[in-house]
Amino acid sequence: MTAVNRVAFIGNSLPRRCGIATFTTDMQHSIAASRPDLETTIVAMTDHGQVYDYPPAVGFQVNDDRLEDYIAAAEFLNAGQFDVVCLQHEFGIFGGEAGSHIMTLLSRLTMPVVTTLHTVLVEPTAVQREVLARIVEVSSKIVVMAEKGRELLRLVYQVPDEKIEVIPHGIPDFAFVEPDVAKAKHGFSNRAVILTFGLLSHNKGIEVMIDAMPSILESKRGAVYVVLGATHPNLVRDQGEAYRESLKARVRELGIENHVVFLDQFVDLPTLLDFISMCDVYVTPYLNEAQMTSGTLAYSFGLGKAVVSTPYWHARELLADGRGILVPFGDAATIGSEISKLLTNDTLQTAMRKRAYASSRSMIWERSAERYMSVFEGTRRRFRLETIARLDTGTLLRDGRAPPEMQTGHFLSMCDDTGLFQHAVHSVPDRSHGYCVDDNARALLLACALNNPGEQRLPEVLTARFAAFIQHAWNPDTQRFRNFMGFNRCWLEPSGSEDSHGRTLWALGVCALTDANPSRRAWAAGLFCEAMHGIEVFSSPRAWAFTLLGLDAYCAALPEDAQANRLRRLLAERLIAILHVVETKDWVWFEEGLAYDNARLPQALILTGLSTTTPAYVEAGMRSLRWLVTQQTSATGQFRPVGTQGFGETRRKPRDSISSRWKRLQRFQPVLQHGGLLTTRNGIPRPRASSPGFSAATILQCLSSIWKREAAAMDCIPTGRMKTGVANPLYRISSDFQKFAR
Repeated sequence: MTAVNRVAFIGNSLPRRCGIATFTTDMQHSIAASRPDLETTIVAMTDHGQVYDYPPAVGFQVNDDRLEDYIAAAEFLNAGQFDVVCLQHEFGIFGGEAGSHIMTLLSRLTMPVVTTLHTVLVEPTAVQREVLARIVEVSSKIVVMAEKGRELLRLVYQVPDEKIEVIPHGIPDFAFVEPDVAKAKHGFSNRAVILTFGLLSHNKGIEVMIDAMPSILESKRGAVYVVLGATHPNLVRDQGEAYRESLKARVRELGIENHVVFLDQFVDLPTLLDFISMCDVYVTPYLNEAQMTSGTLAYSFGLGKAVVSTPYWHARELLADGRGILVPFGDAATIGSEISKLLTNDTLQTAMRKRAYASSRSMIWERSAERYMSVFEGTRRRFRLETIARLDTGTLLRDGRAPPEMQTGHFLSMCDDTGLFQHAVHSVPDRSHGYCVDDNARALLLACALNNPGEQRLPEVLTARFAAFIQHAWNPDTQRFRNFMGFNRCWLEPSGSEDSHGRTLWALGVCALTDANPSRRAWAAGLFCEAMHGIEVFSSPRAWAFTLLGLDAYCAALPEDAQANRLRRLLAERLIAILHVVETKDWVWFEEGLAYDNARLPQALILTGLSTTTPAYVEAGMRSLRWLVTQQTSATGQFRPVGTQGFGETRRKPRDSISSRWKRLQRFQPVLQHGGLLTTRNGIPRPRASSPGFSAATILQCLSSIWKREAAAMDCIPTGRMKTGVANPLYRISSDFQKFAR
């Protein structure tokens, strides 16, 4: 297991009055208590216009309508180097359309995210579906509290089963007690008590239970229905106490004022447990089937209470097999009948209580914390932060050597106060070729990748230099990025290639999402927005793909940019279109030939498909990538790149690799040496002064022709120099022997 030492929770928190706040606080307490050395904190969501006196466990608060707070919260979590973040998700507690603001936070995190879904909608709106899909995408695991949640995630949202965990709602570890002591404490001695607790709102069905009371009183004359809980704050804000007053009016109409008690209060946990222990029957007459979880139901069930409930999803699972009683929605007569049976049959009531209590022991918060910690540790173990592979003796190269540690020395030597040089002569930067925006965009991508924990960041001044080069490359007159710059810092063109423009957009999008510097993220987003508009007229598939990779990051950072989302769909559809035109059974590709950066095209479709929840994009990307792997894998199982002379060759696989050509050349050496035509000194083949049968000059001319032909096929140019610096006669070319050499 990978040790998890610091855990952060994102959600509502007490003293905010709602079920999510109670759940988040209870979970934080239980996780913190699971290990003495474990550090926990809560990033609390604060509804707009409200102020709460949060406890010390709340390390940061986010005003739900302030986007900058979400960004600051991500910086707080990253700076704190938390091992895992656990998000409590419910529609309505985050800002933006369908709570989309939360992606501004999640997309910036550098640690794994485990998301607990408190609601899974059967028929989400398009925006709700998109937001949830993006949350699922950035989450390493999704936790639901009922098997119905797993079913809906798989069928409605196409979430893979291995990504889903079912962990029931946690409950306090409370003894199985009879209600008499608590009844006496609260003034209900010798009365049958029916209880509902929770924040009052229209979907709770309290009026149905009130309508059932007259029939219950016919069989149990002293029964009382206790409605414990304040009115939901959102309802109070919009309607005041009109709903509560309407319930009281209904009680008066039925003449049962002495048998219905409203306790308008939000109680702490000990008081709540005391009230639950007081009741004989707990009832949840909710009106909506699509309720995935109910904390009030879980708590009452866990205290061993006889429960009568309508068949919403959570109740249907929890109360099955005689652990409770299910009644139809809105059916006051049946609710009254079933509660009456329990209140007049102690044997039936006790048996149901004991079944519920025994079944609930696996749900206590201590067990729940163990299961969450197991998920956290497994997630942390699988979460791969490092961009460059570290030394791992278990992963060896073909010759038995381990992969080397990342070295940045040569990279740093290739940079000056302008940016990254294009080329080098061996290890020496080649100033004659100057700079290009292509390479500086790549350098900015590297700098962003090295922001992850465990990586050694590039110097801040260097990252700023790459960004400055890109900024300077932008030509507002042409609305394009220049590409090539001479060593004299003069641009060599007003506009660069479409591919260099697309790659620069890629770097800007990633920078806008992941750069460690908030100011540079804002710069990157602004320049991306300005530079993306001209991409629609581009014809290069690679420029489309690079731009899509940038859009994937940019849209995660600024999800509400409608123009960016439209462009993302447009470019993805273009890739799909050219794939359909070119693709055949044997050539599953976007173009008639292969060239450079081939895998970026499938990658762009796969990422876009995942982000936009478009299975057709993912399928096309995976189909073309699988085919590309077959083309660029040699017979020995090694990667086979496409040589520059093979770029664009019509429907041809990459040519033989350099290594196989070199082996072919090496076959000549032992034969010639055996025949006395060549000798070897210090590992370098050298001609003898004279050889039987042919003159040395003739042999050298033959070998020269062979070498020239093979070297051309290897896409390399012979230097014509020996290691000693002396001209190598093996490279001499003689037209008289070209035919002989072939």
